[in-house]
Amino acid sequence: MTLSDSAVPTERADTLDDEPHPDDEPHPDDEPHPADETTADDVRRIIASAERLGIELDEADTLQWLSALASGALDSDITVDDASRTFGHRVSMLDFSDRDLERFRRIGAIVEVTGPEGVAESALALSGSAAQSKIQSFPGDCDYFQRLNIIAPTREEACAITARLLRDTAIERAQGLGYQFLEGKFGNYPGAGFHNGAARKAGTPITWRLPEIEAGEFVFELADGGSTTIRWNDVALDPGWCKLDWIVCDAERGALSNASNVIDVTWEAPDGQIVALDGYLDAYFQEVYLDAEDVPIFAKVAAFVDDDALDVYVDRLQGEVRKYLTKHLNYGKAAKRMYNIFRLSGRHVDAAFVRELFDEPATVLYQIWSLIGALENATQPGSSIPLDAIEDQTDSLIMQVVDTLEGEDEHEIVRALLKLRRTLAKHDDGEARLAEVEAAQQRVVNLVNTFFREKLVELPSIRSYIEEMQAGEAIA
Repeated sequence: MTLSDSAVPTERADTLDDEPHPDDEPHPDDEPHPADETTADDVRRIIASAERLGIELDEADTLQWLSALASGALDSDITVDDASRTFGHRVSMLDFSDRDLERFRRIGAIVEVTGPEGVAESALALSGSAAQSKIQSFPGDCDYFQRLNIIAPTREEACAITARLLRDTAIERAQGLGYQFLEGKFGNYPGAGFHNGAARKAGTPITWRLPEIEAGEFVFELADGGSTTIRWNDVALDPGWCKLDWIVCDAERGALSNASNVIDVTWEAPDGQIVALDGYLDAYFQEVYLDAEDVPIFAKVAAFVDDDALDVYVDRLQGEVRKYLTKHLNYGKAAKRMYNIFRLSGRHVDAAFVRELFDEPATVLYQIWSLIGALENATQPGSSIPLDAIEDQTDSLIMQVVDTLEGEDEHEIVRALLKLRRTLAKHDDGEARLAEVEAAQQRVVNLVNTFFREKLVELPSIRSYIEEMQAGEAIA
């Protein structure tokens, strides 16, 4: 879709205030609109469902959010928040809080890929639960999304520049005070085979560990018994899905987090045309960008997003929901994606119900599941993350479980975390370590699944949606 000059930006920070703008107040003589009456009825219905589940839902706040969500067009509505100097799609900005913005900017300085002025242009954004911090009280990882626009005479040169910038970023920020590089994804496997002991399919993203990035190559064991050398620069012409991962330690919060940056690389040709190096220019319906000065770069690139970007984005989310409701059962991950589907496809009442679930104390379990993985990453050989930070994080997780759960569920997870704490403190490696991490995560994810499933199926429309997805039926 093409963003018009008037669409970037047209709304200002007053559209994000918790209190309605005076100009938006209804006149006493105004007649109620039929849609308003329907919305009120729908809200009362989901409030009744929430009360049966012991969930507090504020009617006035929900009505205000639904009204804000329903107003305006979805396809070209970009909002700039003057106070925080952030921007994003209007729907995304409704769920963003700037309370941890400086922390996200500090981590963003670690994960952002940068390059020479006039060659590499960047706009860095938050995505996932980090971009929905107003409603997700217990977010998981620090997920970033970056638009990296490379200005070059040819696509081949743009690919070469991309390869160099990604590699330089990984090596230069391999480790430092409070952070450790984990791995990167760049290029695609040329065939089926084995890499670092794991089976890989042809055409899937190549996972590079730091020593392999530094060497610029590694040996790939082919499924037929042979081997081939995969070189960083050789895969640059088909970069595929580009992603860099770190583990970060926040000293102020005493917390560990996985920090990832998905980089959508584009090439700007001499004639001004912009194309994605992976063949698809991502939509912008979930990101919150960290610097309003990047609006011109964002607008220039977003002008080349396909007209059907919203439909494609929702379809992709549908596929992920189906996966997490069937093959890789995780109702927590499914709920997060269902929320984005509902709010972008007109199912606003369903979105309002799911939105309230993210603020429930039991959803801290989703964060615990994610942080167990962060603990494992922080104790890899050669990690720069101090042991006391790892121990503090584990102790914090145990206390969160104690505060949230009770009975056998609490005892079972606390025992698993205590056992994991001892294993990680000894920096044990191999199968025993992996087994402890997986066991602790499985105990938590079982409770996450129970919590979200019980709550989601309470609303008939969402229950029907889940049943259709699990049955593999098309969702209208």
